[in-house]
Amino acid sequence: MDFDRIVDRRNTHCMKWDMMEQLHGVSPDDGLSMWVADMDFPAADPIQQALRAMCEHGIYGYFGDDRAYLDAIGWWMETRHGWAIDPAWVFTTHGLVNGTALCVDTWTRPGDAVVLFTPVYHAFAKVIRAAGRTVVECEMPVVDGRHILDFAAWDAQMTGAEKMLVFCSPHNPGGRVWTDDELHGVAQFADRHGLILVSDEIHHDLVYPGHAHRVFHHAVPGIEARLVMMTATTKTFNIAGAHIGNVIIPDPSLRAQFGARMAALGMSPNSFGMQMATAAYSPGGAAWVDALMAYLDGNRRLFDEAVNAIPGLQSMKLEATYLAWVDFAGTGMARDEFTARVERDARIAVNRGPTFGQGGESWLRFNLATPRDRVAEAAERLAEAFGDLQ
Repeated sequence: MDFDRIVDRRNTHCMKWDMMEQLHGVSPDDGLSMWVADMDFPAADPIQQALRAMCEHGIYGYFGDDRAYLDAIGWWMETRHGWAIDPAWVFTTHGLVNGTALCVDTWTRPGDAVVLFTPVYHAFAKVIRAAGRTVVECEMPVVDGRHILDFAAWDAQMTGAEKMLVFCSPHNPGGRVWTDDELHGVAQFADRHGLILVSDEIHHDLVYPGHAHRVFHHAVPGIEARLVMMTATTKTFNIAGAHIGNVIIPDPSLRAQFGARMAALGMSPNSFGMQMATAAYSPGGAAWVDALMAYLDGNRRLFDEAVNAIPGLQSMKLEATYLAWVDFAGTGMARDEFTARVERDARIAVNRGPTFGQGGESWLRFNLATPRDRVAEAAERLAEAFGDLQ
């Protein structure tokens, strides 16, 4: 588990590195890629061993008998999250963007509205709008340096056209781990407005010391009739290219509705993803995640200390995820100017705040899941790019 080792991902069909110049104007030759939310670390040994065994076998046919896969999911959820699930609750999708799209397809119709608490993961709005639905953005205020939920303001926004809420827990891009009281508030908001509640918990394993993620179904008993859970191995174990995720639905009526759409669309998983996920959710995978989080904790501390020392910049304290959310409002600069300083002058490709919706206008998102030398280099480049403010 050598997270300091630099792995050259250029010219490997890697979106994060091979698309950065086209999309951000930052050359991979001397730039730092800190945008796409995958890690620059090789996958855990159990996953590598599972893939080697598949290659040695040499036959890549249809996948069958998913008992070991379902057992692995059940073991992980119970041992890591205290959540006992029934294997019958589990659907396998082609990742959680696909899972979100399937939820939208199942429980809304063209013209319906879907609620997002923004700023939030940009792919939600993208698939909602692509499906001909309306996005209702409920902007989260920032209080004492962190995002909070403002239900009173959002109740006033609802018109009755809203049919679904897609909720991000832990939060991306702000890195919040929601409290039980906040989760109860979300559940009550969904209940007041008759919304299907889709809880995307893909970052639930990436939680820092001093914080504890609570699985929505476990934290809020009695919400099952409107709750859809989404989890995945992909973010935790850096296997996003496997395109595999789990939609977990405790309620039998919702489960039947979702299963019918899956069947109608001919959905079935790929064998590589199934084998990788089964191997990941294991004691060996758990040890790798523990080591990863210790390493990422060092990265976030280094980055936050350096960035917060630059006048006008403020990095929101991460409680979870490896995605630093940095506010540039204090610089007094227009968005184009501070973005240019980061991408053109510091040569760092980042995610731009407005893509996450309302509330993201003065922010940029930085991916810290890279060897520490690169994080230190990014901090130095930012200090130089904004050196005139010091």
